[in-house]
Amino acid sequence: MIEERCPMLLLVQADIDGELDAGRAADLIRHRADCPDCQAAYAEIMMLRDRLRAADLREKAPQSLRRFLAQQSAAPIAPRVSRWRPQIGLFAGMALAAGLALAIYRPPMPDPLGLVVDAHVRSLQAGHLEDVISTDRHTVKPWFEGKLDFAPPVKDLAAENFPLTGGRLDVMQGRPVAALIYRGGTHPINLLVWPAKESGDTEIQAESKNGFNTLHWRLNGMEFWAVSDLEPGQLKNFGRLWRAAP
Repeated sequence: MIEERCPMLLLVQADIDGELDAGRAADLIRHRADCPDCQAAYAEIMMLRDRLRAADLREKAPQSLRRFLAQQSAAPIAPRVSRWRPQIGLFAGMALAAGLALAIYRPPMPDPLGLVVDAHVRSLQAGHLEDVISTDRHTVKPWFEGKLDFAPPVKDLAAENFPLTGGRLDVMQGRPVAALIYRGGTHPINLLVWPAKESGDTEIQAESKNGFNTLHWRLNGMEFWAVSDLEPGQLKNFGRLWRAAP
């Protein structure tokens, strides 16, 4: 028996690439909130994209090749045999040197600050901010069940003028994470949450990148990154209130 798959799957990649109009993208977001096939496809594509960006696909040149290149550079160059015959040894050495340079080049690993800002920018595309739209934490928190291997803490800050508006799945450093969406006035705040690799709580650390302000802290075994174009002092107030809320 052939397993039936969701006919909307083909639109997931187009949505991620920003190829859908706002209305179609919004329809897909609402559909994806209740479709396991499209949720899984979205998470897998985003995970693959981040892994390709962070992948180090180059191998270090072996020591034997390094010794050979050193010998080549020290060896005298033979006289030219004819005006039409290139020096094979010279060109071979140049080719090997170029190969060595490529082999030992190590692209820098993306820093978490850049990744969270990229996630925030992606979310600002039409229909990408929220997979589940709700101001009720008792609706948002259960929505993540079965979609993540951890339970993100969800808090209500409406009384402090930072209302919860929903949540979505995102991918950070190759793993699915929770994105909780709050607002400070008209400014969306992405609060990205995933299990911490290191133990111990940390105080809030504020940084800025590409015109966006971020906060980072660790609490109760979870890593938290808040990012927004909200004014730095207001965003830090959000972080303090969120940490203190029950």
